[in-house]
Amino acid sequence: MPEWSVIIFRSLGALFILFVLTRILGKKQISQLSFFEYVLGITLGELAGFISTDLEGHYFYGVLAIFVWFFVPFLLEFAMLKSKKLRHLFEGKGRVVMKEGKVLEDNLKKERLTADELLEQLRGKNVFNLADVEFAIMETTGELSVLLKKEKQPLTPSDMGMKKVNEVEPQTVIIDGKIQLEPLATIGLSPGWLQTELEKIGVSLDNVFLGQVDAYQQLYVDLFDDNLKVPAPQGKALLLATLKKTQADLELFAVATRSPDAKAMYERNSVALNQLIDSLKPMLQN
Repeated sequence: MPEWSVIIFRSLGALFILFVLTRILGKKQISQLSFFEYVLGITLGELAGFISTDLEGHYFYGVLAIFVWFFVPFLLEFAMLKSKKLRHLFEGKGRVVMKEGKVLEDNLKKERLTADELLEQLRGKNVFNLADVEFAIMETTGELSVLLKKEKQPLTPSDMGMKKVNEVEPQTVIIDGKIQLEPLATIGLSPGWLQTELEKIGVSLDNVFLGQVDAYQQLYVDLFDDNLKVPAPQGKALLLATLKKTQADLELFAVATRSPDAKAMYERNSVALNQLIDSLKPMLQN
């Protein structure tokens, strides 16, 4: 067998083994790495390259070495789940580098972090003023976690006394001009409904790159032809307008009627509908 074909065979075998083992070790291997995971990744890659190209080396020995480097961290992962001391030993622990707007220089030196690197990390968190920082912690992954002072934090709906709305994940119902039946069925809609919505906005199915339907059954589409303008969904705006019109009609009926009972009923329902509109505004005005 030619050497080039042997290299291809050994490389594919090493790639398959690394893929399977990485899947077993979990997603942490492809996210921000700890010290131990960093060393493990380098070693596994080095072993894979070695058994792929070293034709004089025994292939089985290389595979055996990979499995040794797999089983040791695999077992340690279980041990670290139960032992805080082991986690600190192999992964380290977070260290506070800023407190109440002041840099803790000693901790900064322990993390081998310069002032320029600290400022760079802060800018990455959209923090440009040291005085705005309540706490900054260097995590075991090398990522800087920043807590701003209370008065410098962005306003939230709860700060403004607004009701928070839990949004439901939109369903992607069209991909590359093809209807996705399963997501469409998940939200209780049919292909016929989708075709009708496309006709309303004057768009053909084969021109849709992506199409999504939100919790309010509004269709958003991205077209292959970017020069075409698609009207924004108006479902929520129309519903809010309809509710306001109905409430206004109830007030008009209350003024126009001569019956005291009917007048009281119209006024009561108008107030109830107005309260409903106020509670729905956060959802319908987004």
